[in-house]
Amino acid sequence: MEHAIIIVVILTGLGAVFGLILAYANKKLALEVNPLIHVVEDVLPKGQCGACGFAGCMAYAEAVVTRPEVAPNLCIPGKDPVAKMVAELTGKAAEAVEPRIAQVRCAGSNEKATRGFKYAGVSDCVAANLMFGGDKTCKYGCLGLGTCASNCPFDAISMSEAGLPVIDPEKCTGCGKCETVCPKKVIAMMPLTARVRVNCNSRDKGQVARKACSSACIACTLCVRECPYQAVKVENNLAVVDPSVCVANNCTDAKCLAKCPTKAIRPAVLGIVPGAEDQAAVERACPSCIKTNTAAG
Repeated sequence: MEHAIIIVVILTGLGAVFGLILAYANKKLALEVNPLIHVVEDVLPKGQCGACGFAGCMAYAEAVVTRPEVAPNLCIPGKDPVAKMVAELTGKAAEAVEPRIAQVRCAGSNEKATRGFKYAGVSDCVAANLMFGGDKTCKYGCLGLGTCASNCPFDAISMSEAGLPVIDPEKCTGCGKCETVCPKKVIAMMPLTARVRVNCNSRDKGQVARKACSSACIACTLCVRECPYQAVKVENNLAVVDPSVCVANNCTDAKCLAKCPTKAIRPAVLGIVPGAEDQAAVERACPSCIKTNTAAG
């Protein structure tokens, strides 16, 4: 019993001694934190998305306050209002931030895309991709398991019954988190000024792509020939549209939509399932398509 009491007393004494040492060290070695860091952090949206290139809002706040080379407009979700506030607080100049939104570059819904086998594993796109690239015949298409939705820090993505993500334009900040986690790189950022978008991500040749998905781009180059501004080109068997060219030329008649045989190029309508753009939207984006479709009929 006496030994037990002695042990308790010794341990208590050691604890008290080490406690005093740690308290002294903490006071002596404490680093002063610039209070401006916390002020800057408070104006950030707290999405912790990493779009700024730093590990969270606190890390960016510290960098933009303490490092002269770090720009005040790196918070993509905050857009111009946050950039201006950070610039004012840090005494730096902020260039305008172009608003952007996530784009789903795949219209391969459950009805349009074929599948090579039935996947029955973990409901996660990254996990499914490890199994022979997923169950879709098109190895570039959306796997439809919602990894983008579950990782969106702003709850801006939902999965449709068609098996494709739908981006909520009211909630999407363009942070790029969904783009980062998608194993197929189906999601990309596009400027809000974009007039049209390509609803495909396939790099397969035309016949192979069409067999895998009825809405796939078949690299026919009709869109390239129809565009009067050279805003469209085909790279790696896939149409690519430069939205800045469309805007610079104030294109109000997107002729690239007129003859696309698979409807892979569509008007940039937000908040819908890719490929679900109605004819009215097409006609608004391409008035000449009305005449083209009437002549074809």
